[in-house]
Amino acid sequence: MTAQASSHVHAHGPAAAGLDRREHRRRLAWTLGLAAVYMLAEVVGGLWTGSLALLADAGHMASDVGALALSLFALWLSQLPATDARTYGYHRVEILAALANGVALVAVALVIVIEAVERLADPPAVLGGPMLVVAAGGLVVNGLGLWILNAGRDSNLNMRGAWLHVLGDALGSVGALTAGALVWAFGWNWADPVASVLIAALVVYASWTLLREAVGVLMEGAPGHIDVEALRRTLARAPGVVSVHDLHVWTITSGMVAMSCHVQSTEATSDPELLDALHGLLREHFGIDHATIQIEPEHFEERGRVC
Repeated sequence: MTAQASSHVHAHGPAAAGLDRREHRRRLAWTLGLAAVYMLAEVVGGLWTGSLALLADAGHMASDVGALALSLFALWLSQLPATDARTYGYHRVEILAALANGVALVAVALVIVIEAVERLADPPAVLGGPMLVVAAGGLVVNGLGLWILNAGRDSNLNMRGAWLHVLGDALGSVGALTAGALVWAFGWNWADPVASVLIAALVVYASWTLLREAVGVLMEGAPGHIDVEALRRTLARAPGVVSVHDLHVWTITSGMVAMSCHVQSTEATSDPELLDALHGLLREHFGIDHATIQIEPEHFEERGRVC
């Protein structure tokens, strides 16, 4: 056996992936169009009725329009080929877009809360009936968006993020609808700013999750759905493996997990056989196709190891 052997596997099924991306783009485009049109309707409706809850929901929908647009752009940009300067290509653009969306969501929420606190001191009159109609329309539009994006949310993290944004909008529409009903039925104008604060809380919750995941990817953190210690044990139990070290697992972009490690092996197992076995374990148990494994003899000592 040679002193060292390494293997790199990067199999993502280009043809199938291309079809998936085209379908994702189509669904995102439809949802973006629906959200953009009704966002404008909610702005007009909020100004007409004097409803902060509708304007808050429109602000939330505006952030989602931006999120969907960035997702579309990032999906297109991520397909550009890798270069010598950017060996992973442009996949991380998607993560940078998510980070920008998270910051924008927090800014929108702060503006909504400040305005709501001022209105709670002296709740202005709100047209409950028209507010109900506009909020109900928003709920229908968001329901359509959820249905359009639902097919892709389990297979692609980017699509799941877009689906969650639209789900947050749907909940915001429910809040505005409830506030409109209370204003219309009982004249409780205070319900409008209270509903807007609840909507802002939803926005902050969504943005916190988004920011945490984006920063985690940029910091090369291990994906949350992968148990790194279980992965290490699985590789170490493979026939012919003596030890596993320098194990790293990270996310390149949504849905693309990468791994690298050094494996010390016995002389009894040939490098190709062991590499095939290890890659099979990674695919079967952890869904990892993008892996680099370096095989070393049992008593090999690597100088200058720093990780």
